[in-house]
Amino acid sequence: MERQDGLKGKLRITVSPDRIGVLIGSKGNVKKMVEEDLNVKINVDSATGVVEIEPKPGADITSVLKARDFVRAIAYGFSPKRALRLLDEMQTLEVIDLKEFYRRREDLVRVKGRIIGESGKARRMIEEMAGAGISIYDHYVAIIGDFEQARIAREAVLMLINGRQHRTVYNFLKAKNAELKRREWGLWLPS
Repeated sequence: MERQDGLKGKLRITVSPDRIGVLIGSKGNVKKMVEEDLNVKINVDSATGVVEIEPKPGADITSVLKARDFVRAIAYGFSPKRALRLLDEMQTLEVIDLKEFYRRREDLVRVKGRIIGESGKARRMIEEMAGAGISIYDHYVAIIGDFEQARIAREAVLMLINGRQHRTVYNFLKAKNAELKRREWGLWLPS
């Protein structure tokens, strides 16, 4: 999916054709905004889905890496608004490939249904309790959050993938959410 040209700091990412329009945005506004905010140049080949990212003069590799994460988040189904969270250096993108766990289409559909939950409840609970954003797209589950939020959300998703009951996962999330709040308030009391 990704290749780097070490000499120029250029990255190439392949994006599904159905996500190219989201990356570019209406009248090119999404692409332009990321280019300006990160001082990078993004070239999109709509026919092949190849996206090239390179630094403009004065930019460093960090800008290219942030732009790469933004493009990857769009490729994994996030909206531009939610993917913009990755421009903050404290935010990270985690990706779980469900094909590492299941091969059959029926199993993939079933496990995606478990992660989403009835009327989206499981996904919503993970997002709210972990503080992370989640996208389920194709055979991927992508997570955006700070390191701790992403770790908690990833663990909850893995629990669901491995067949744990939703109630068990919700209890795990409630405990972790309480722990995050204690840390936020500076109360390092044991659970």
